Amino acid sequence: MGKQLTGKVALVTGASSGIGKATAILYAQEGAKVMLSDIDEQLGNEVTEEIKSMGAEATFVRADVAMPTEMEDLVQKTVARFGSLDIAFNNAGIGGEAKPIGEMSVEGWNKVIAVNLSSVFYCMKYQIQQMLRQGSGAIVNNSSILGQVGFANSAAYVAAKHGVVGLTKNAALEYSASGIRVNAVGPAFINTPLLAEAGIDQQAKEALARLHPIGRLGEAEEVAELVLWLSSAKASFVTGSYYAVDGAYLAQ
Repeated sequence: MGKQLTGKVALVTGASSGIGKATAILYAQEGAKVMLSDIDEQLGNEVTEEIKSMGAEATFVRADVAMPTEMEDLVQKTVARFGSLDIAFNNAGIGGEAKPIGEMSVEGWNKVIAVNLSSVFYCMKYQIQQMLRQGSGAIVNNSSILGQVGFANSAAYVAAKHGVVGLTKNAALEYSASGIRVNAVGPAFINTPLLAEAGIDQQAKEALARLHPIGRLGEAEEVAELVLWLSSAKASFVTGSYYAVDGAYLAQ
């Protein structure tokens, strides 16, 4: 069986670890040339070298998704390096300040909205402009189960991830007739470095696992498989949709 993404160029934000890393590697395994981006340069370069060692083409560019000019530049660099932009996985995000709304700082709110929501607009704005020139493209935005439900002490994150779902639907309405598909994935709690960064220890991790009827946390590679499908020609009639990958979390 041939590789699903042979000849395609894919861009992944937040590609240094977790779901972004797993997806960038899977894209490469399926034949894509991959542009990786993140603010963590060291890890980003390590993942890029790992992909190159598989015999695939990959380049890393440090970029901050909260800066619109850097997202415009990232798309330009992708096209300059590989000749096109066929697939984009807008994955970069942070957990952010964990406090009730009345106690949350304005700075904490603004940072999460900038990195988790405004960034998806910036990314799509410039990705879509390029894909329109080509006449086709597939975009996958990383939302969350919290793009559908609330979670106490995570107001900014919940609001941002709900916003990502809305942005995704709107982009699909506006551009599906132009050959650009746009979908969102909604992972539940995934076993990635983001959990450690949020200060979640082993005991808290086990408590989180129990929130999922499947009885465990998800793995980054399990999300990547869904992102790959949505990015591929196999999902040719799928656009404007939100897909949970959540161990039945939202079925409760």
